[in-house]
Amino acid sequence: MLVLAGSDSGGGAGIQADIKTITALGGYAATAITAVTVQNTLGVTGVHPIPRDIVEAQARAVLDDIGADALKTGMLGDAAMVEVVARVLDSAKAIPAVVDPVMVAKGGASLLAEQAIGALRTLMIPRAALLTPNAPEAAVLTGLSVETTDDLRRAGEALLELGAQAVLMKGGHILEGSGAGDRVIDLLITRHGETAFEGERIDTRHTHGTGCTLASACATGLAQGLSLTESVARAWNYVHEAMLRAPGFGAGHGPLDHGWVVRK
Repeated sequence: MLVLAGSDSGGGAGIQADIKTITALGGYAATAITAVTVQNTLGVTGVHPIPRDIVEAQARAVLDDIGADALKTGMLGDAAMVEVVARVLDSAKAIPAVVDPVMVAKGGASLLAEQAIGALRTLMIPRAALLTPNAPEAAVLTGLSVETTDDLRRAGEALLELGAQAVLMKGGHILEGSGAGDRVIDLLITRHGETAFEGERIDTRHTHGTGCTLASACATGLAQGLSLTESVARAWNYVHEAMLRAPGFGAGHGPLDHGWVVRK
């Protein structure tokens, strides 16, 4: 499996989370790193983009030799990088691509230039076998208000209209109730119907990298021949347990326990 995303020096998100997740679930991870970030659980303090020709060369080196059964994209940074990654996806059209539209880090730092949003919308969404936005990302991509589960559904359908083959609408930001007993509902939406994944909201600050982890877990399932629904179900359960077992590192938004399934 090939991941095109940024590096997280704190190890909780980005390429590091992707590699840990793919490995824990029995896959093989290869990478094309789009940026090096300076970050820990308290936030991002620096971003160094990798030259675009090097990003493309990394991807082509992997695809030309090792190959891939699935692709996953994460942090892309700017419109020019979006164009490069779209070109890579076009060169591997037979390989399903899971697109995580990374826009903002958990601590609030922007990871996608505002002028790149249009490129993400027009170039990446139509190339996604599965798109995995959270509610704020979906709102930016569709221009719709996304504050309830019904809003998630409407935004998901709008993203299908923009060309995605399937959309996993993540409901972690949706607060229709209050308190730690709330339920979290994610919706897998395709042109053939909808599947809901629901569980109790976990009262924790250790949520760094949940989006990267979920998208990579979904892509791993597709690479291993699972159906889309099976891939998402396994990924959802994996992330839920990884949050419950979080090691407690850092003073801010801490990482998950990506290796729990290996130790089990």
